[in-house]
Amino acid sequence: MTALNFAIKNIATCARNTWATGIIGIFLAFSQGLALAAIPVQHWTQASGAQVYLVESPAIAMLDVQIDFDAGSRRDPPGQAGLASMMAGMLDKGVRATDGAPALDENTLSEAWADLGAQFGASAGSDRLGFSLRSLTDPALLDQAVALAAREIAEPAFPEAVWQRERQRVQAALKESYTRPGNVAGRAYAQAVYGSHPYGYETTADSLARIGVADLRALHAASVVACRARISLVGAVTRQQADALAARLLARLPQVACAGLPPLPAVAEVAPLAAPLEKRIPFDAAQAQVLIGQPGFKRSDPDYFALTVGNYILGGGGFVSRLSSEVREKRGLTYGVSSSFSPGLHAGSFTVSLQTRPDQAAQSVELVRQLVKDFVANGPTEAELKAAKDNLVGGFALRIDSNRKLLDNVAGIAWNQLPLDYLDTWTQQVNRVTVADIKAAFARKLQPEKMVTVILGAAP
Repeated sequence: MTALNFAIKNIATCARNTWATGIIGIFLAFSQGLALAAIPVQHWTQASGAQVYLVESPAIAMLDVQIDFDAGSRRDPPGQAGLASMMAGMLDKGVRATDGAPALDENTLSEAWADLGAQFGASAGSDRLGFSLRSLTDPALLDQAVALAAREIAEPAFPEAVWQRERQRVQAALKESYTRPGNVAGRAYAQAVYGSHPYGYETTADSLARIGVADLRALHAASVVACRARISLVGAVTRQQADALAARLLARLPQVACAGLPPLPAVAEVAPLAAPLEKRIPFDAAQAQVLIGQPGFKRSDPDYFALTVGNYILGGGGFVSRLSSEVREKRGLTYGVSSSFSPGLHAGSFTVSLQTRPDQAAQSVELVRQLVKDFVANGPTEAELKAAKDNLVGGFALRIDSNRKLLDNVAGIAWNQLPLDYLDTWTQQVNRVTVADIKAAFARKLQPEKMVTVILGAAP
């Protein structure tokens, strides 16, 4: 990994030279070979119960850290959609005074991070609340960055006046988003696919109005505790240093055993669709938005690789996919069409998306439905499978060509409890997939006769 990081760091300089094409070719061949080398992921459990995952990458004096908690939007109460996202957005708006440390407002915090040349932030996705830290590993700078991050993680102030301002700002942004056809179609599609599951909740001005500072504090207190943390680190630190850093980052959080805490409420699984549904939404737009799909699969599903490779062939491979060939190249119905799976702790959606002229929407929908149906029934050809494997395996190095990308992969291993050698075996797993595997996996997961279709802005 050291040589790979070094090569990537210098590729931009090489590209400025007249012989850059040859150098880039050598780099790609070199990096693909390195992708097959071992990427040792170390894992241990701290006394607090926190799970730590580390990849040592000493080539650059930099450290990237991600800390994840089970506090994503899937835990939003039905009437308070947006709670997790808004809580995450308020975490950099000030820290309270504790243990002799002074309170810091949002401007002071921002200036402190700028002075350190470090980056820190929080965000909430559908499944998890994540904190991210990037800092140079210079001892003086890293020490201050970790101390400041620990305060921001554990001691947010949630100032009332700032919350009122932020809520109004987001409410105004939501109102503006209803003028965008892609957003309108996406909301309708999510609600149709997920039904009453939290994955389908829509954040609205009304749901935000039901959220107060007390709700933000309660979610933080219940979810952000040390024993429930999963910490991923990639950078120029040893295991001993990483263990000490992880402990310091969580030191200000409640240090209680998870066994002594009430369990987090269970979240129901996404219900399968019982019947097909078509929603037509009038909208004055130059292009019709089309979304077709259904609930897909969980990230823990053993069919993951067969579905990943199969989707690359169907619509995930850009211009080389079957959907692009049939809908774009042969018939000119759209500039771009794609399919994707979005697996999570629950069954994320399988989605085909495209834009087309309003008068071509009906033809496009019919063609896509037939192509998906044929793929589920028959699977790919051997030639399609070989081309997909060549592209996926050949491009694997680009998935780990920076500390940030590598951290994303390590955090995925931590969050989804994947094997520690997941990255080492990724290309082998792809190469093992057969046409029969793809056909069987798609038949188990997709029901073309029961899919949701959302068509926004099509001609009557």
